[in-house]
Amino acid sequence: MKSKIIALPKIEDPRGNLSVLEGAAIPFKINRVYYLYDVPSGAERGGHAHKKQREFIIAVSGSFEVVLNDGASEQVYHLFKPNEGLYVPINTWRELRNFSAGSVCLVVSSDSFDEEDYIREYPLYLDYLKKL
Repeated sequence: MKSKIIALPKIEDPRGNLSVLEGAAIPFKINRVYYLYDVPSGAERGGHAHKKQREFIIAVSGSFEVVLNDGASEQVYHLFKPNEGLYVPINTWRELRNFSAGSVCLVVSSDSFDEEDYIREYPLYLDYLKKL
Protein backbone atom coordinates (compact mmCIF):
# COMPACT_ATOMS: atom_id res chain seq x y z
CA MET A 1 0.00 0.00 0.00
CA LYS A 2 1.27 3.47 -0.89
CA SER A 3 1.09 6.51 1.37
CA LYS A 4 -2.32 8.10 1.50
CA ILE A 5 -4.67 10.17 3.62
CA ILE A 6 -7.21 8.01 5.45
CA ALA A 7 -10.38 9.49 6.94
CA LEU A 8 -11.28 8.34 10.44
CA PRO A 9 -14.82 7.93 11.70
CA LYS A 10 -16.14 11.27 12.96
CA ILE A 11 -19.01 11.27 15.41
CA GLU A 12 -20.43 14.78 15.51
CA ASP A 13 -22.08 16.05 18.65
CA PRO A 14 -22.94 19.59 19.84
CA ARG A 15 -20.84 18.86 22.94
CA GLY A 16 -17.77 18.11 20.80
CA ASN A 17 -16.71 15.69 18.09
CA LEU A 18 -15.13 12.28 18.58
CA SER A 19 -12.93 10.18 16.28
CA VAL A 20 -11.86 6.59 16.88
CA LEU A 21 -8.84 4.49 15.89
CA GLU A 22 -9.96 0.88 16.00
CA GLY A 23 -10.54 -2.18 13.87
CA ALA A 24 -9.74 -1.70 10.21
CA ALA A 25 -9.45 2.11 10.36
CA ILE A 26 -5.73 1.77 9.62
CA PRO A 27 -4.00 -1.05 7.72
CA PHE A 28 -1.97 -2.53 10.60
CA LYS A 29 -2.19 -3.62 14.21
CA ILE A 30 -1.18 -0.85 16.61
CA ASN A 31 1.87 -1.66 18.73
CA ARG A 32 3.16 1.79 19.66
CA VAL A 33 1.75 5.29 20.07
CA TYR A 34 3.73 8.47 20.64
CA TYR A 35 3.18 12.16 20.10
CA LEU A 36 5.17 15.30 19.37
CA TYR A 37 4.28 18.61 20.98
CA ASP A 38 5.90 21.92 21.94
CA VAL A 39 7.87 21.78 18.69
CA PRO A 40 9.72 25.12 18.42
CA SER A 41 9.01 27.41 15.49
CA GLY A 42 11.14 26.42 12.50
CA ALA A 43 12.12 23.02 13.94
CA GLU A 44 11.86 19.85 11.89
CA ARG A 45 11.26 16.29 13.06
CA GLY A 46 11.57 12.93 11.35
CA GLY A 47 14.45 12.82 8.90
CA HIS A 48 14.50 9.03 8.67
CA ALA A 49 12.93 5.94 7.10
CA HIS A 50 11.84 2.60 8.53
CA LYS A 51 12.63 -0.80 7.06
CA LYS A 52 9.72 -2.65 8.73
CA GLN A 53 7.63 -0.18 10.73
CA ARG A 54 4.52 1.38 9.21
CA GLU A 55 3.04 4.56 10.67
CA PHE A 56 -0.15 6.56 10.73
CA ILE A 57 0.30 10.28 11.50
CA ILE A 58 -2.49 12.55 12.76
CA ALA A 59 -2.56 16.29 13.51
CA VAL A 60 -4.72 16.04 16.62
CA SER A 61 -4.25 19.77 17.20
CA GLY A 62 -2.92 22.51 14.95
CA SER A 63 -1.18 21.70 11.69
CA PHE A 64 2.11 20.64 10.13
CA GLU A 65 3.51 19.25 6.89
CA VAL A 66 4.77 15.74 6.26
CA VAL A 67 7.19 15.36 3.37
CA LEU A 68 7.39 11.78 2.06
CA ASN A 69 10.06 10.58 -0.34
CA ASP A 70 10.29 7.12 -1.90
CA GLY A 71 13.71 7.71 -3.47
CA ALA A 72 12.20 8.68 -6.83
CA SER A 73 9.62 11.33 -5.98
CA GLU A 74 8.53 13.55 -3.13
CA GLN A 75 5.06 14.46 -1.91
CA VAL A 76 4.05 17.03 0.70
CA TYR A 77 0.96 16.47 2.84
CA HIS A 78 -0.54 19.26 4.96
CA LEU A 79 -2.17 17.68 8.02
CA PHE A 80 -4.68 19.78 9.94
CA LYS A 81 -7.78 17.64 10.58
CA PRO A 82 -7.95 15.45 13.69
CA ASN A 83 -10.26 13.02 11.88
CA GLU A 84 -7.74 12.28 9.11
CA GLY A 85 -4.34 10.67 9.16
CA LEU A 86 -1.50 9.92 6.80
CA TYR A 87 -0.51 6.30 6.26
CA VAL A 88 3.28 5.96 5.82
CA PRO A 89 4.43 2.58 4.45
CA ILE A 90 7.83 0.97 4.96
CA ASN A 91 10.90 2.23 3.11
CA THR A 92 9.59 5.80 2.97
CA TRP A 93 11.74 8.76 3.99
CA ARG A 94 9.76 11.23 6.09
CA GLU A 95 10.28 14.76 7.36
CA LEU A 96 7.86 16.80 9.46
CA ARG A 97 8.01 20.58 9.30
CA ASN A 98 6.08 23.86 9.56
CA PHE A 99 4.43 23.06 12.89
CA SER A 100 1.82 25.63 13.93
CA ALA A 101 1.88 26.96 17.50
CA GLY A 102 0.30 24.47 19.87
CA SER A 103 0.23 21.63 17.36
CA VAL A 104 0.21 18.01 18.49
CA CYS A 105 1.36 15.24 16.14
CA LEU A 106 0.12 11.77 17.08
CA VAL A 107 1.99 8.82 15.55
CA VAL A 108 0.56 5.31 15.67
CA SER A 109 2.99 2.60 14.57
CA SER A 110 2.97 -1.06 13.71
CA ASP A 111 6.03 -1.95 15.79
CA SER A 112 7.79 -1.12 19.02
CA PHE A 113 10.91 1.05 18.92
CA ASP A 114 13.90 -0.70 17.34
CA GLU A 115 16.93 1.39 16.43
CA GLU A 116 17.96 -1.23 13.85
CA ASP A 117 14.79 -0.45 11.90
CA TYR A 118 15.81 3.18 11.32
CA ILE A 119 17.74 4.62 8.39
CA ARG A 120 18.81 8.06 9.60
CA GLU A 121 20.93 9.36 6.71
CA TYR A 122 19.40 10.09 3.32
CA PRO A 123 22.37 8.83 1.22
CA LEU A 124 22.25 5.53 3.17
CA TYR A 125 18.50 5.39 2.53
CA LEU A 126 19.07 5.69 -1.23
CA ASP A 127 21.75 2.95 -1.06
CA TYR A 128 19.33 0.74 0.90
CA LEU A 129 16.62 1.16 -1.76
CA LYS A 130 19.05 0.07 -4.51
CA LYS A 131 19.55 -3.24 -2.69
CA LEU A 132 15.84 -4.07 -2.49
